[in-house]
Amino acid sequence: MSGEGEKAVSSELSPGERLLWSGRPRTGLRLVSADAFIIPISVLWCGFAVFWAEGALKTAVPVFASFGLVFVAAGLYFVFGRFITDAVRRRNTVYGLTDRRAIIVSGVFTRQIRSIDCHVFENVTMSERADHSGTISFGRPEGPNAWAFGMLGPAWPGTARYLPPAFEMIENVRSVWEKIPRAARPGA
Repeated sequence: MSGEGEKAVSSELSPGERLLWSGRPRTGLRLVSADAFIIPISVLWCGFAVFWAEGALKTAVPVFASFGLVFVAAGLYFVFGRFITDAVRRRNTVYGLTDRRAIIVSGVFTRQIRSIDCHVFENVTMSERADHSGTISFGRPEGPNAWAFGMLGPAWPGTARYLPPAFEMIENVRSVWEKIPRAARPGA
């Protein structure tokens, strides 16, 4: 357990609650499977937006140029900004697992705390990579396009609210999985 991470989670514990594990998600650039499709489309979008805005700047109607700059800004976010946003979000996130609940402390500008009671864990799933890192999700994506939100991940604008709480990109995911109370696992 990291000292800083443990301290951030420990401050949220109830009297008598024991911290079993604390950790952080991996930092840095993260690519998801949907990026194989999204990156080429976002580069085309941004390129067209820059081309269009440049043409609009040459006209005598400044409204067209202003409108084009909005699309350029969106294109730049799709190409670069979403990766930066995701990396900053993960850098400011700490996870904790106690004998009673899972705790996620996050937030860039404000502190946000999510708590999932062990007695209401539903659809707890684990995905493990070859390097033993992975993600534990406490539920399923919700909403009309849940499958897409699951593929895009929380870095895409507006998708985080549809995604279940998760310990994402943690080291030694199986050791954390085994600490989750057996009664909370469905079918166990």
